[in-house]
Amino acid sequence: MKKIFAILGILALAAAGFVAFKMFQPLPDDLDLATTRATAAGHFMVSISPEDAAYQRNTIHTWIVEIATPDGALVEDAEILIDGGMPQHGHGLPTNPLMTEFLGEGRYKIEGVRFNMRGWWELKLTITAGEISDSITFNLVMK
Repeated sequence: MKKIFAILGILALAAAGFVAFKMFQPLPDDLDLATTRATAAGHFMVSISPEDAAYQRNTIHTWIVEIATPDGALVEDAEILIDGGMPQHGHGLPTNPLMTEFLGEGRYKIEGVRFNMRGWWELKLTITAGEISDSITFNLVMK
């Protein structure tokens, strides 16, 4: 029985060491922090911005997403699914943000976003407008 506990203890220490190693890795040198970009398949141009530029860690905040076609036409009546997390830590968002409102002129409100730790976060959006669906990942760094 002592052997089993010893083995479990060693495994727990190894797992904790691996998690600590991942958590303290520096940011990738080529991390793209642009807040306006084309989606993965190029169907949309998307911009994101916090509703309150002074948003802070561990608070619930709202983001505005602007969607247009590559030729600049504003996208109306889109559906947006939100996901994300911390790639270096291996966990998702601590909340379940939702697109709550179409604001007009290609603008959408996403509520319920919270980044509870310092570091690199991804905010992943899947956008569906009519028959077209595409995705985009934005990189954000919380201080």
